[in-house]
Amino acid sequence: RHDEFLRFLRTIDTSVPRKLQVHLIVDNYGTHTHPDVKAWLARHSRFHLHFTPTSSSWLNLVERWFSELTTKMIRRGVFRSVDDLVAAIEEFLRVHNDDPKPFVWTATAESILAKVQRGRVALNKQKLKSETSH
Repeated sequence: RHDEFLRFLRTIDTSVPRKLQVHLIVDNYGTHTHPDVKAWLARHSRFHLHFTPTSSSWLNLVERWFSELTTKMIRRGVFRSVDDLVAAIEEFLRVHNDDPKPFVWTATAESILAKVQRGRVALNKQKLKSETSH
């Protein structure tokens, strides 16, 4: 929700030195288009939002890593403070980095392009259907 996103932005604003630009990679969810968010960003010109394309499969690997963190450490843990949570995450990182395993993106360029083509066909059919129903 937009109020949670604004709280997040304010936290970053107070945590990052003023002299630095802040670049955020965000999804295309409508939270970022809320008038309050737009007004806040207009007043804070050092913040730059970069939107991920819809179905950006390379981000799936990042999400997989965070999923592992969640399932292997956070979901099973009991944290009595933020410091406890931070310590658990740092321990997970230490163990993970002792023997890192890369995530492998197995999709081929051909399969991705075929999926894009199928999506275009479906969109064009929907567009044509919409135009003929008026």
